Amino acid sequence: MTPLPDVLPIKPFTRPARGEVTLPGSKSITNRALLLAALCDGPVTLTGALFSEDTEIMAESLRRLGFTVKEDQPGKTISVEGRGGQIPNEKAELFVGNAGTAARFLTALCAAAPRGVYKLDGVPQMRKRPMKGLIDALRRLGAEIRCLEEEGFFPLEIYPHGLKELSQAKIDSSESSQLLSALLMVAPLSHSGVFIELSSEVRRPFVRMTTKIMEDFGILIMREYKPKELISIRSGNYRLGKKHYSIEPDASAASYFLTLPLITSGNLNLPGLHGKEVGLQGDIRFIDVLCMIGEKIDEGKGYVAVEFSPNEKRRGLNENFREFSDTFLTLAAISPLLEGTTTITGIAHTRKQETDRVAGAARELKKLGQDVVEEEDSLTLTPNLNELRKRAAEGMIEIETYNDHRFAMSFAILGCHDLLGNGRPWLAIKNPACCAKTFPNFFDVLEQVWKNSHQ
Repeated sequence: MTPLPDVLPIKPFTRPARGEVTLPGSKSITNRALLLAALCDGPVTLTGALFSEDTEIMAESLRRLGFTVKEDQPGKTISVEGRGGQIPNEKAELFVGNAGTAARFLTALCAAAPRGVYKLDGVPQMRKRPMKGLIDALRRLGAEIRCLEEEGFFPLEIYPHGLKELSQAKIDSSESSQLLSALLMVAPLSHSGVFIELSSEVRRPFVRMTTKIMEDFGILIMREYKPKELISIRSGNYRLGKKHYSIEPDASAASYFLTLPLITSGNLNLPGLHGKEVGLQGDIRFIDVLCMIGEKIDEGKGYVAVEFSPNEKRRGLNENFREFSDTFLTLAAISPLLEGTTTITGIAHTRKQETDRVAGAARELKKLGQDVVEEEDSLTLTPNLNELRKRAAEGMIEIETYNDHRFAMSFAILGCHDLLGNGRPWLAIKNPACCAKTFPNFFDVLEQVWKNSHQ
């Protein structure tokens, strides 16, 4: 992987994009599968796994808990020696950085243990990310959890006593679906099962992903909807008969390269990416957004291909991103090139992710000379291409990433547009290395596409 400078100028495409893009494995699936593999009875090998900061945090935390986790990065495999629902070490200190999946999943895992003392902490931003709904639910199930600073947030100290028998836990997962996913995955460790009552609306795609992976690992899940929504999970052992589990390519990471031909014209093929009908990931719905803008999409068997002609218009649109919000920045970043106003709604919860993504997007787009109306749950973006060209002609525009990988990748795609018509870089990304969180070689892949397209 090529070392990255502190500020990286983005090289515009002067020819249409073409070729294939190999995507990394899904972070969301990799971290869920790591947890469930650790709970299996015996060894499990994950194939096509993602190797990134977030998945390494999860793997290292499992090692600290006493599990054997072996990684083969060139082969894209991770082998986990499952311990049949037991945590080998009764004491551990876990540092989760700013990995939300690891933070929520490991909190639930430690709270489900029969005994022990576990301490969990993260970076300052992780200490601001929502945990309360999960903490409250785990306490109802019998775990003793102490919030060492502010109630409902990291750092935590957990004194588990196993999950209560025939328990019912109410959970508020409105701030993050990961809170519910974490509770779901440890519920089978209860001796008699758990009934989970949803006390708030939740973003469904990631929960469906979780339950589907649990079913792949042998756990049956039942739902009732009257008079209130209940999810019933019986006690049971996670099992994977074939001893290996395949990880899909990451649909959130795909959004950047699915969008690239829209910016440069041309066509790209993303082999291995699953379309809407067969994939586990809700973020693949972003391809519908690209179709509405004007891109042609081919969802084939084992691939997704995209194409855009320079003769077509790029249409602005109004779209609710609540169910696939990790991709909203991809649309926001390219909004200066669209015709007409774009309105993005359903994104209030992203203010509590790696950074306040709504405020950050508004700030960076205003830097580009765009008309932005920011509200709690929405952004309304009116393009001003003339002002963007004027500012770009005056000198390099540097995009602040807030140590958030999605800012770096989204705005890098915008920078691929030959705005000045001479191939000269006009946009640069600060701290491009922050992509290591989910897509460590993103800029290498982007450079390879540029080379393929200019041969």
